[in-house]
Amino acid sequence: MAEILQKPDLHTYGEYLTWTGEHRLELIEGVVYDMSPAPSRRHQEICGELFRQIANFLTEKECRVYAAPFDVRLPLSEEQDEDTTTVVQPGISVVCDSAKLDDRGCRGAPDWVVEITSPATASRDQIQKVALYETHGVQEYWIIHPIDNLLTIRRLDEKGRYGIPEILEGRGEIRPATLPELGVDLDAVFKVSRT
Repeated sequence: MAEILQKPDLHTYGEYLTWTGEHRLELIEGVVYDMSPAPSRRHQEICGELFRQIANFLTEKECRVYAAPFDVRLPLSEEQDEDTTTVVQPGISVVCDSAKLDDRGCRGAPDWVVEITSPATASRDQIQKVALYETHGVQEYWIIHPIDNLLTIRRLDEKGRYGIPEILEGRGEIRPATLPELGVDLDAVFKVSRT
């Protein structure tokens, strides 16, 4: 699991903006998490292929896609940026409301978030972030398991809850509910890296 850097004290986005260093960090409910080590090559290839498919589809459409590092601030209600205690860097974020975008990234829930698990982030992606993204209204949350070639999909229901996840083998075509016209080629996303 990723190392918790500053557990006793809670931190804000205002502080986050002043930190320097080589590590990518996330701030979840005031707690700082180190995103090190860097993602594996397989992680990068999966992220790159999925990003490519989404970006190609979104050409000349209103939604935008971003790959990490990209700050997604998840404030509580009307909380000011500097006081926000949650900023995450999803592997991929799709944002269809341009009012949420600014030079710092995204303020508010993206419509669709994809996380690619690693040994350092797996429990956070599958437990903490499920609750976090549900609470903040991320419409669709994909968790890619690169070692097992699995995709877990969570979608908000009419009550604003994720409910039972859909778990798929990483092959065939899947259409995200957020962008139903997009056919994601999972065979291409999960193809085995060539050496």
